[in-house]
Amino acid sequence: MKIGNFDIHHTSPVFIIAELSANHNGSLETALETVRAAKRAGADCIKLQTYTADTITLDSNKPDFVIQGTIWDGRKLHDLYKEAYTPWEWHQRIMEVAQEEGLICFSSPFDFSAVDFLEKLNVPAYKIASFEITDIPLIEYVASKKKPIIISTGIAELKDIELAIEACKRVGNNDIALLKCTSSYPAPIEEANMIMIKDFAERFQIIPGLSDHTMGATVPIVATTFGAKIIEKHFILDRAIGGPDASFSMNEEEFTAMVKAVREAEKAIGIVDYTLTEKQAKGKDFSRSLYIAEDISEGELFTKENLRSVRPGFGLHPKYYAEIIGKRANQKLEKGTPMSFDFIS
Repeated sequence: MKIGNFDIHHTSPVFIIAELSANHNGSLETALETVRAAKRAGADCIKLQTYTADTITLDSNKPDFVIQGTIWDGRKLHDLYKEAYTPWEWHQRIMEVAQEEGLICFSSPFDFSAVDFLEKLNVPAYKIASFEITDIPLIEYVASKKKPIIISTGIAELKDIELAIEACKRVGNNDIALLKCTSSYPAPIEEANMIMIKDFAERFQIIPGLSDHTMGATVPIVATTFGAKIIEKHFILDRAIGGPDASFSMNEEEFTAMVKAVREAEKAIGIVDYTLTEKQAKGKDFSRSLYIAEDISEGELFTKENLRSVRPGFGLHPKYYAEIIGKRANQKLEKGTPMSFDFIS
C-alpha cells in the first residue's frame, strides 16, 4: 500500500497519522498551526474529516437524534457536527500547508459528495470512519476510486468487517488497511485488545493498524509490537482550547513522546537472527567455561573440586565437563588455567 511517498508494508516503519478532526475549534489559523505542530511532533500524515452537519445526519429533535451514553450526552447530532466539521473551503489550504511541511494529507469522507469533492483535491487515500463501516454503498464508492482505503473497526463485528472488505474487492480495490479501534471517548485501555492486530493481518490478509482513543502511548507501543503498520491518534495544539474532541486528543508534547516510543519499539522488534553482533560476540568472553580450580599434579585425576565451570569463557565448553571428570592430567596444572584437551592423558 503506497500513500503519497510512503510505502506501507510488513517491514516498513509505522505510518503515523495525526487526526485533526474538530481540533481546529472553528479557526483556520488554528488548523494550519496544528498541521505544523504535527510535523514537529513526528507525524507522517495529517488527516481531515469531510462532512457537513447536513451530509452526516438530519436536523431533527426526535430522540433518535439526541446523543446518549457518551461525553456528548444530551447534544443533538446535528448541533455537534455543525460545531465539529471542517469547512470544505479550508481543505485546499490545509493540504497546501501539509505539503509545504512534508506531510501527507487525506480525509474521511462521509457521503458521496465529500468523495467527489476530495477527488478534485486529488487526495492520495481515503479513510472510512468506524461508524461508517456499515455504509456499504459509501465504501463501494470510495473503493471505486482505486486509491488505498483505510477502514476503522470501532463498532464492527466480524460480519461488518467481512462486508466492508467484500465491498472494496467487488469494485476491484484490494489496497485495504484495517485499523483496530475502540469507539469510546476516551477508550479504556483494558478494551484495546491489541491481539486483534495480528488476527486482522492473518485472517484478512490486509495491512493492520490502530486508530486509538486511549490516553497515552501504551496502546500504540503494544500495537507496534503486534505488527501494526498504521497508527492514528487525535492531535490538538492544546486541550485548553476546547472542542468536541479535545478531551481524548494528544498535544504536541504527548504526540512527540508517542512517536519516539513507537520508533524505539520498532527498533526493539528487530528480526529473527541467531548471529551475534560484534559486541555480543565479545560478551561471550564473560560466559562460562572449564578452568582448573586447584593446583593439579601430573597424573592426578580431574575432579569436581579441581575442575569447575566458571567465568570467563576462554576454557573448554562446559558441555565437556562430564567427559573430563575421572581422567588424568598429563602435566602439572596451576589454578586459573583454562582447560584444554591437551591436558588429558
